[in-house]
This record gives sequence, structure tokens and C-alpha cells, in this order.
Amino acid sequence: MYAKYLEHPSICTDTRKIEPGCLFVCLKGERFDGNQFALNALEQGAAYVITENAELRANERCIVVDDALKTLQALASYHRQQLAIPIIGVTGTNGKTTTKELMAAVLSKKFQTAYTKGNFNNHIGVPLTLLSIHPTDEIAIVEMGANHPGEIEFLCNIAQPTCGLITNIGKAHIEGFGSVEEIVRTKTALYRSVVSRAGTLFVNANDTVLRQQLDYDKVQYYAEGGEANILSMSPYLRIRVAGREVDTHLTGSYNIFNMLAAACVGHYFNVPDELIAEAIADYTPSNHRSQVNNIGSNVIISDYYNANPTSMEAAVRNLSKLQHPKKLAILGDMLELGACSSEEHQRMIDLCNQLGIEAWFVGSEFGQLHPQHVFANVEALNEYLRQNPLHDTMVLVKGSNGIHLDHLSALLS
Repeated sequence: MYAKYLEHPSICTDTRKIEPGCLFVCLKGERFDGNQFALNALEQGAAYVITENAELRANERCIVVDDALKTLQALASYHRQQLAIPIIGVTGTNGKTTTKELMAAVLSKKFQTAYTKGNFNNHIGVPLTLLSIHPTDEIAIVEMGANHPGEIEFLCNIAQPTCGLITNIGKAHIEGFGSVEEIVRTKTALYRSVVSRAGTLFVNANDTVLRQQLDYDKVQYYAEGGEANILSMSPYLRIRVAGREVDTHLTGSYNIFNMLAAACVGHYFNVPDELIAEAIADYTPSNHRSQVNNIGSNVIISDYYNANPTSMEAAVRNLSKLQHPKKLAILGDMLELGACSSEEHQRMIDLCNQLGIEAWFVGSEFGQLHPQHVFANVEALNEYLRQNPLHDTMVLVKGSNGIHLDHLSALLS
């Protein structure tokens, strides 16, 4: 199998994205079965297909296995064992994707860098990331996500990171984890994995939760001084990093920790200060993470890729610090909070009141608490905005992806 991969080192799991000469892996889930498209993948140019369909055993271009997903994971694990380059594992409740992207920008100034594309950070995405590492790559960054106990340990067993960074630990996916204590135990599996290989940990010096998990000497601390490294917010951050003053394309005071994390990793791998500063200055966020757009007369802070109590509180507090004559927070439900959902949604309503932030809420979780301005769904808010358009307003848009705030067409287009 590995020999086939070396001949055809491009892996595909979606027939809509077939690359000529790739290996197509027939994955299946609750609503799809890639095995049904095995022959179609070959017709579109795949060199071989890894499938569970025993009826295709006679086809020499079909490799029949018992479990395609486990085969993908095993192939990735074996490929990882052949690699002698540093592998940096990144996880955390908030900011892991932005930190990963910033780290990749910094390290790419000196090294041929492989890294997780988008948020391919689960039991499928991590193997695909590892299998995208080519012989010319000199360093790799692997993002790892989790919404259930034990997932980070499982991903670390595949990725075998030599360095590790946990951005923070907060309340997210608590319905799947059961408790904050379990979130801590699951996330810090990254530390335990790196320590078992005598690797290096990168740790936020301001994070007492993470520092309490450490009994290890190969640690690089970052973010000494914390938010004191922010020089201004207007709404973009101007920061002090790598001995320089840098204008960034990021908003949100919480992003200072993500940028200083990337700088710390760059310093560890001897990227020159001027290149670290240049990479951070040039980085532009995407995918509705801390993006700022001027739409009509309004300033829109798009931060609705996802949300949990920790990230929503940070976003609302950041809005309160920004200078603008008219500010509004549009907050959508935070999903997967389980038994503490009502409490956490009420806390957000109370926070907005405490900070004097006008807030409109979207979704049934907020709705059942009867705040002053609430909409059942995005469609209802769109209708209201068409009749009552906003002008000259700085608007924070934040909520879980499942609330579909990206469909807020009356404001965002």
C-alpha cells in the first residue's frame, strides 16, 4: 500500500476534487458512502481506489480493504514514521486555526513548510495532512481538534508530534466532553505525547490552567506581558513583536496571543526577527475569523466561523474596547453546550448589559431567555434589517456555524 502511495502521493476522498493519478479512498459516513463512487473515481483519473467493496476485487486498480478509514489512518501513521522533520502539533479551544496559519506564515519565511489546510483537524483531516507532507518539506504543522474524550490522544498516536502548542482551554463541545476537567485531560494529551518523545512545548506564560499541567523543562514560554504588547486597536491591532512595532490585519485583543505564539515558534526555529515581523504583518485572516470589512457605511467584524462561551466573551469584550460612536453585537446561539447551555447564554446577555453593548440575539437558546432584541433565526433578522437597515455602525457578528450567520445577506452583502 505504501509503495502505491509513493508512486501516487496525492490522496483524494471526494470525487468532485479528483486529481489525475491520485489514490482515491472510499470513505463512508452516516449520509454518504464513497464505495459507491469507486469506479467513477477511476474514470475521472484516479490511479487506484481503496475500497471496502469486495465485488471490485477483480479490478487490478481497486485495493479492497476491510475498513477504508482505518487503512487511511494506518497509511498516514506509517508515512509519519518515515519522516525525520519536526512535526508541530497544535490544539486548543480557541485560536488554533489562526495560530496554525500564523505559524505557517512565519516558518515559511525560512523553511519549506507543510501544514493543515483549512480546519482539516479531525480523524480524517489529520491523516490527510500527514500524507500531504512531501520529501522536500522541512517542517510540518498539524492542527488537531476534538469534541469528545480521547480524540487528541488518538490523533497524536498518528501524528507523533515532536513539538506541541495548546492555545488555551475553554468551554466548547462540553456536551460531548461532559465536563471542563475532561476537556483539560483530552487537550493536554498533546503535552503528554510530546513529552514522551522528549520534544519541546510552547506555552502561553499567562495561562495558569496550562502552566499547572506542566512538570517538564523543555518549555518555551511566550506572550510575556500579554495584552501590554498591543499598541493600538482601530480596529486592526498594532502590536510589539520580534522587537518591532507591527501593523496587522487582525482585530481582537485575544489575537495577540496567537501572534506571539507564532513569533515564539519562529524564534525557536531561528527565523530572523525581521522575517517574523514581516510574516505577521502580511497575514490576512480568512473564513470569517476576526475579519473586518467595510460594507456600505458599516464596519463589520465577521467572527462567525464558530462560537463557544470563551470565544464569544472575548469577542464582546473586544468590541467594548474599540472606538466607534455606534456599536452593535449580533450574537447567534452557541451549540453543543449541553446542560450548561442556558447558563452560558444568560451569561452572554448579562455581559452585554454590563458592558453597555447593544446586542441582538439569534436562535432558540437565546430566545428562551427572552432578551430585549431576539430573532428566531437568520431569516427573521434579514427581514427586520431590510425594513430597518443599519447605517454608520460597527457590528460584531458572532455565533456557532450551525446558526448560519453567513446567510445574513441583509447586512453582509
